[in-house]
Amino acid sequence: MPLLVMKFGGTSVANLERIENAAKKVQKEVERGYDVIVIVSAMSGETNKLVGYVEGTSKLYDAREYDAVVASGENVTAGLMALRLQEMGVPARSWQGWQVPINTTSAHGSARFMSIPRDNLDAKFAEGFKVAVVAGFQGVSAEGRVTTLGRGGSDTTAVAFAAAFDAERCDIYTDVDGVYTTDPRVSDKARKMDKIAFEEMLELASLGAKVLQTRSVELAMRYNVRLRVLSSFEDTDEQSGTLVCGEEEIMESKVVSGIAFSREEAKITLFTIEDRPGVASAIFGPLADAGVNVDMIVQNISEKDYDEAHPGAVTDMTFSCPINQVERAKKALEDAQAAGKIKYDDLIIDTDVAKVSVVGIGMRSHTGVAAKMFSSLSAENVNIKVISTSEIKISVLIDRKYMELAVQALHDCFDLDKA
Repeated sequence: MPLLVMKFGGTSVANLERIENAAKKVQKEVERGYDVIVIVSAMSGETNKLVGYVEGTSKLYDAREYDAVVASGENVTAGLMALRLQEMGVPARSWQGWQVPINTTSAHGSARFMSIPRDNLDAKFAEGFKVAVVAGFQGVSAEGRVTTLGRGGSDTTAVAFAAAFDAERCDIYTDVDGVYTTDPRVSDKARKMDKIAFEEMLELASLGAKVLQTRSVELAMRYNVRLRVLSSFEDTDEQSGTLVCGEEEIMESKVVSGIAFSREEAKITLFTIEDRPGVASAIFGPLADAGVNVDMIVQNISEKDYDEAHPGAVTDMTFSCPINQVERAKKALEDAQAAGKIKYDDLIIDTDVAKVSVVGIGMRSHTGVAAKMFSSLSAENVNIKVISTSEIKISVLIDRKYMELAVQALHDCFDLDKA
């Protein structure tokens, strides 16, 4: 039988009524002749509640017990979904991570997949079961302990199963009806795309788009798993939603496909650091050790013989990071200076910035995208603080108060409201 993977997020299974609605979508695919692996998240809000229980019990908690508690939310949903399908006459069985088994590393709270053997599920399908309902977000370590994959791990679970079982497609059901050119809450001209390339989706996800989890897109691109994003709350058919696929499936790409943004950014500048080999390593090594996710980096041109207090070459270094990592970054840099690893005159932190990015695989073969982007921002009097680029994206750091204006201007500039 052909096989589909269907994943339902927390809002899609938030209560018994929504679980029944999701089960009806699964039933339709079974009636079309598919065997189905359903990946479920915990009910909306349940994981936060369980995390609260853990933190309320133990501030310095054992990560193994944390995983044991928070993984239980998905177990409940899987059982309820299987029961609902059985009531509808669909042969279904629920599976927890250890029962499959979903073999992962032992990094509790942020485990990664090692393997997903097919034998147990294949045997059940051979017996006549049509649906395997698998608890997402979890697995089992080599030590036999329950592990969890981190936030958004159910998306990654779905893609991993689609790859392991050679699924025809992996459908991600959520509370939006597809991937848009930008957030419709920011621009009322945002347009749902029929198709988007893996690389574009990966850039958009990593730059702030919340539709898909970054790791799931990475995995889909590596194993060429066709993803479809669609709504749990609308009637759907095989043309619904947005297909995330290989570039070769897209006839002609627009130069820019989407605008991503992130409000939760900070800019940190180190003034008058030595300009010598190894100084960048001395700065970013401690930041990496502290778990700071550095993004955009700019180093100014050196000034020779700056003054008597700074003989030799000195420069300034600016970088961005998530706003919730600022204190960690500040401490890491101050500790590095106290230990004599780096020297700087001042450390300035700006937490009132946002990152706005244009993304599109068409940028590979078209010139002038940067000029058009910067001209559009200039026309709106939006000042650019930092710029970074890759082959298919350009990102700028700007004052946060101009973020929505910048997104709307760029959306209009690149005619993203037009198919």
